[in-house]
Amino acid sequence: MKKKILVLNANDKECKSLCTLLNQHQFLAVPIDSISAFDINLKSSGCIAAILDLDSIAFNNQIFKSFSMNHPDVRLLCLSTKRFHPELRDAICHHIYACLNKPVDPDELFFLLKSICEERDS
Repeated sequence: MKKKILVLNANDKECKSLCTLLNQHQFLAVPIDSISAFDINLKSSGCIAAILDLDSIAFNNQIFKSFSMNHPDVRLLCLSTKRFHPELRDAICHHIYACLNKPVDPDELFFLLKSICEERDS
């Protein structure tokens, strides 16, 4: 059975590209373009991870805290072109599983997803 991953990115082209990559590697990627749609999908999804684009959606520490408290089994991965996000210090320390640079390195992404799958299976 394919593992479900939510992809939250307001940039349609980037979102489709990432979803295609994930689908080609035996994951079921679900594209989402807003925080409200993301929250709805988290409640009904049974997904193992969510990939959040920090460059296209405005996030704050409270959003990450809410996500991780309401869905503790979902690992949050973030993408950004920026190397630092001081405004998200609390979220990065406590709620985000990993942050990746854009463009995404597929080897790095699939290493992290494999680690998440192994963690869930043990």
